Amino acid sequence: MIWLSGLVPWLRLDDMNDEAPDHDEDAPVQEARVWQGNGWTARVIKNEDDEGWAVAMFKDGEAEPALVGPWTMGRDKKNPKPLDINAFHTLVKTASEVIRRHEQALHAQLHKSTVVSTLEGELKVTLDIVPDEDNPYAMLAAIDEMGEQVARVRVDAGFKLSPASALAWIENDFRAPR
Repeated sequence: MIWLSGLVPWLRLDDMNDEAPDHDEDAPVQEARVWQGNGWTARVIKNEDDEGWAVAMFKDGEAEPALVGPWTMGRDKKNPKPLDINAFHTLVKTASEVIRRHEQALHAQLHKSTVVSTLEGELKVTLDIVPDEDNPYAMLAAIDEMGEQVARVRVDAGFKLSPASALAWIENDFRAPR
């Protein structure tokens, strides 16, 4: 779950399971406080600690919101502004972007590479971390200029790939670093 502005420590998911009114089960809900479509559900929720409102964006099939952020008060300064199609599309775009950035950051953490020059030519050295809960590890690989894998070894998930560590591995005849 991604928190915006550290705003909603009071969010309780069990508060968001209000009964929906009777309607066609296949039709998307498009109400003032709940809006569905494009694989997403937006729910406007009350901040029990103060007078404010927030909106939680849920990707279909997910129990936790992908994004929670502040929501605008209505003109009466008591109730939330109703959701509408334009606000919903903006929320979907924002939540999708947050998820995309999170996935990119995770990919960058798990897949690293560097290029090292040797007498035989350049080698691209990659480190692919496998975040197994019980036994995390990484695979260190060297790929030549033709795209052929020259070597591959299993290393500790905490192995730090740098040009210096890659060169040391190559100079040690691709034996697994200790």
